[in-house]
Amino acid sequence: MGEKDVRRAGDTEQLRVFTKRLLDDLRALERVIDTGLVESGVRRIGAEQEMFLVDDHWRPATAASDVLDVVDDPRVTGELGRFNLEFNLDPKEFGGDCLSRLEGEIDELLTKVRAGAAQCGVKVALTGILPTLRKSDLSIQNMMPEPRYYALNDALNRLSGGPYQFRIQGTDDLLISHDSIMLEAANTSFQVHFQVGPEEFAKLYNIALSVTAPVLAAATNSPLLFGRRLWRETRIALFQQSIDTRGGAPDMRDLPPRVRFGARWVDRSILEIFKEDIAQFDVVLATDIGDDPFDAIESGRAPALKALMLHNSTVYRWNRPCYGVKAGVAHLRIENRVLPSGPTPLDEMANAAFWFGLMAGLAEQYDDIRSVMSFDDAKSNFIVAGRLGLAGHFHWINGDMFSAPDLILQRLLPLARE
Repeated sequence: MGEKDVRRAGDTEQLRVFTKRLLDDLRALERVIDTGLVESGVRRIGAEQEMFLVDDHWRPATAASDVLDVVDDPRVTGELGRFNLEFNLDPKEFGGDCLSRLEGEIDELLTKVRAGAAQCGVKVALTGILPTLRKSDLSIQNMMPEPRYYALNDALNRLSGGPYQFRIQGTDDLLISHDSIMLEAANTSFQVHFQVGPEEFAKLYNIALSVTAPVLAAATNSPLLFGRRLWRETRIALFQQSIDTRGGAPDMRDLPPRVRFGARWVDRSILEIFKEDIAQFDVVLATDIGDDPFDAIESGRAPALKALMLHNSTVYRWNRPCYGVKAGVAHLRIENRVLPSGPTPLDEMANAAFWFGLMAGLAEQYDDIRSVMSFDDAKSNFIVAGRLGLAGHFHWINGDMFSAPDLILQRLLPLARE
């Protein structure tokens, strides 16, 4: 949702024009990859830091606009809730002291945001879900006053056809309904990015799927919502249900949710994921689509593919494929969206280092992770990690079964460290 000039895809003609550009962008991306316009042979990492603003009683503080005015840094932006902020870290080449520099930038920006927050009489809290949140805090009145969020809310409400239903079972049970997407604002995450070449995307994306569960199990910090003890990482269940537009009809429940792990390994290319998401999910937002992408390609420039990227931002895979253009050069990234924010930058960097190390290490060990692990095991492991965290047991490579601590300590941490 980095694109601010968006609106709900409303009338039929507007929808037709945007959908045509979406399909053009997909064909253009195929051309970009085939003609070698996508950067290859270099690995970069990056991250996005989300956070809560709280008052002296650790209750959510709706001061995001005021803090943004004080901080006045383009890297710091608003989020869905008026008690949320986010900042975006600069990409860094993977190697050397990249993790130390990433941590240093987090500390620098967090210090800056905390100073700005203090001037506004509030504080910053890093956690996946703020335990003091109440359902009343998640009213539409506390949505950040930006047209893109209202457009997204209107579009998804129209698709859902009624209130969103939440049922999360843990030590306690939560059963509620809500009339907007604002429960999404109860979640904050530390999203990490890993740049890959187009020729290795499928291999590395499948590795990202396979390691999601143990990385999540080591990072959980959000067991509470509205005073109930739910999943070890309740964000996973809450986010999936917070924008679930399928409604209650049986025929709708057979459709995939917009927040998803996925349904299969990737065989060859990032294009498979984009094609699947365009086929399965309605266009909900539109924007001015700009220049023809094929004109850019003919002149040797990387196209922005604004329509494709906007649609991609409304489908929430836990490992999201990303296309971007930096300094005129196109690149592909895998975005890990499962890690919670906090509780400290050091914890976040440990979680990120674990993931980066596994992405690199397993890529050296296995040419094709699919030959030694089933997709169904990777997906079920993810649900177990969200529900149970380190108390879970995982089906691992070659069908071996491990408790989460044994798998992490005996197999995965040594590999990631190396």
